[in-house]
Amino acid sequence: MENKRIDEPTGTETVGHEWDGIEELDTPMPRWWLWTFYLCIIFSIGYVIVYPAIPLLDRGTEGLWGWTSRGQLAKELRLAEESHAEVRERIAQVPVERLSDDPALMAAAVSGGRAAFKVNCVQCHGSGAAGGAGYPNLNDDDWLWGGDLKAIEYTLVHGIRQHGDKLTRDKQMPAFAGAWTPVQLGAVTDHVLSLSGKAKSNPVGAQLYAENCVACHGAAGQGDRAQGAPALNDAIWLYGGSRAEIQNQILKPRMGMMPSWGNRLDPVTIKMLAAYVHSLGGGEDFVEVAENPAVKVDEQP
Repeated sequence: MENKRIDEPTGTETVGHEWDGIEELDTPMPRWWLWTFYLCIIFSIGYVIVYPAIPLLDRGTEGLWGWTSRGQLAKELRLAEESHAEVRERIAQVPVERLSDDPALMAAAVSGGRAAFKVNCVQCHGSGAAGGAGYPNLNDDDWLWGGDLKAIEYTLVHGIRQHGDKLTRDKQMPAFAGAWTPVQLGAVTDHVLSLSGKAKSNPVGAQLYAENCVACHGAAGQGDRAQGAPALNDAIWLYGGSRAEIQNQILKPRMGMMPSWGNRLDPVTIKMLAAYVHSLGGGEDFVEVAENPAVKVDEQP
């Protein structure tokens, strides 16, 4: 440009522009910066050649080295599976009720079950397994179908009221809507609440309970695991323990459903899940059916 000139104080040529008496110096870039810039260009060209970098219509360039992040992930997963294969094989060979005989193996099963629980079970039972309305708390010692390792494994394999699984846990509570007058309903509710010390029973409610409820829930409200009938004499309520909630359950029973995992997860993963649930705090010791059939039900009633 014809307006270019040498700035006397710095000895640097100007770019030829002027804004209200202000001029800009045409100072060259530092050499170290230029060489860094050139090296970055060279590196990027090499990167595009060696690694997948250019997107095409249906895929990307593979690069001379054939490396991909997906391939690296698959390799790492394969190595992880190989490292766990020995432990999984040992778990596969041990009946679930005998896992606790080997503390180290039980600890490994609990660790694997914790990971499987986070993927498959937290949606209903919560991240801490505390459950919610209609979803059992797995941390306490209140079990509908049994809380030893064998019983938990059976429930996981066959589920609760799972359509299509002939061995699923399945018992129904009859609906009493229209069967009792409001006075009778109130009397039965009083008796149910009295079983846990929350109300005073009355003869009418006790008689109706004896005629309609004892067969499943027991005379003292202790429940029956063979039928999946919950205990009524404690403070744990799956659908709420208020008077209104109990009456609603009597009139229109809600019965939860748990999917069967036997056709979704492999047997070893199910064993590990059983071990983890058992370890949460309410797990029970295994008792052979022949010794006490009321404690454990291994087969679908």
